[in-house]
Amino acid sequence: MATSNGTKKLNKVIAIANQKGGVGKTTTAINLAAAFARRGNRVLLLDLDPQGNSSISFLDSHAIEHSAYELMTDGQSAAEIYIHPTALENLEVIPARINLAKLEAKLVGDFDAPFRLKDRLESFRRKYDLIVIDTPPTLGLTTVNALVAATHVLIPIQSSYFALEGTDDLLETIEKVKARPNPNLRLLGVVITLHDRRTTLAREVCGQIREVFGEKTFETVITKSVRLEEAPAHKESIFTFAPNSSGANEYAQLCEEVMRRV
Repeated sequence: MATSNGTKKLNKVIAIANQKGGVGKTTTAINLAAAFARRGNRVLLLDLDPQGNSSISFLDSHAIEHSAYELMTDGQSAAEIYIHPTALENLEVIPARINLAKLEAKLVGDFDAPFRLKDRLESFRRKYDLIVIDTPPTLGLTTVNALVAATHVLIPIQSSYFALEGTDDLLETIEKVKARPNPNLRLLGVVITLHDRRTTLAREVCGQIREVFGEKTFETVITKSVRLEEAPAHKESIFTFAPNSSGANEYAQLCEEVMRRV
């Protein structure tokens, strides 16, 4: 099925997950969402990280009244009030605020706690070709909600000495979610991020990651880039902030790989 502008109708939900912080998870969520929007796909970026970095990369934090926390705790309001347009055509955002840090305490004990996000997305999910979820750096109930709601999970791994530490826990969590609440969840792949091509260690770690994950490792490698770090401060993705940069080229390539896999 194709949209009126010829792009493929996807209807996919991709959770960007890794319980380790500082691995380029938010940068990947921001720029992968932007890359698909540039292709003409209708994209929703859902920020589930209480730090809200994905949100403030596109929105003025002072203008955010309704956030992902209210989406998942208030079942009465129309879902549309949580959705914010951005300056980038085809991209909308459900933002996060610091109150998301209270979400797990709010939901714990509820019989539908792991399914809360999936249930809330049902009313408007079909409006979008792609929903990208930026998850918090934990394996708690918020991340589990993202995995239960997702069709695919993408894991960013930094090419550093401790790159593979903790990945067993993440993969175990994914398998547990697949076993019962979401048997259709697929591991989309692993993307190597924050790679410094100048160092022998980084090259060795890349080899280790490819050895562990095999064909699940994306060919595209995201290198360290000052431009990628600067773009969110200007409320832009890398594609408008530095369209000729290595970061823009790499995330465009990653988008193409993701498109082929989904």
